[in-house]
Amino acid sequence: MPEARPTADQPASPAPNLVPIPPHPPQARAPWLKICGLRQNDQAAAVAAMGIQALGVIGVASSPRWLAPALRPALFAAMAAANPACLGVLVVADPLDGELDGLETGQGHQVLQLHGQESPQRCAELKRRLGLPLWKALRIRSGADLELALAYGGVVDGLLLDAWVADQLGGTGQAIPIELLAGFRPSLPWWLAGGISPERVGPILEQIQPDGLDASSALERAPGDKILGRVVELVAAVEAWRQD
Repeated sequence: MPEARPTADQPASPAPNLVPIPPHPPQARAPWLKICGLRQNDQAAAVAAMGIQALGVIGVASSPRWLAPALRPALFAAMAAANPACLGVLVVADPLDGELDGLETGQGHQVLQLHGQESPQRCAELKRRLGLPLWKALRIRSGADLELALAYGGVVDGLLLDAWVADQLGGTGQAIPIELLAGFRPSLPWWLAGGISPERVGPILEQIQPDGLDASSALERAPGDKILGRVVELVAAVEAWRQD
């Protein structure tokens, strides 16, 4: 069994200028859990009520899980009513300067997740202009991609690693080869995405120790339509690991 991750009472020291991911409940240990691609308010409330640490809404129009901007505040409000400590995460890709007004705080999300080709320099600019925490998603297919991930240390507040699939930014259900991640120790919190399911939690955490797990397609009957029973199973699998 791997060494226990820090608790809220004994947090790991974050890298300078970084905003740590707040765990919920306060005594919860890593790995934290994020459920992404919600499109229905009632499902968002039900998922948040399970004690999830973060909930993601897709703002990329080409995604089958895309949620129109006018519908996002109500979904995030349903999430917050069910669990005020759950972080609302808005997922976007390569936002243009003219689109930034729609990404600022006050619309329900507390974190912006960048899932495009944003460079460290662009991330720094967006963080300065938007004034909210940024997580950078990267698609991984080689050790060179992990080297690139390290370039974002001190620029963003967290990393999300997903599998590289041609012409798809995420939500594919494909997993990063676990051997690529052995020894990956960035200076900031990181989430693992790609095929995260209740059945895979144990095998993953026996080999690597991400700060968080990000799940989507493995919990769905259709894009954006979560099977709540599968979410319950995932929460139980993560909680079992925290208790070991």
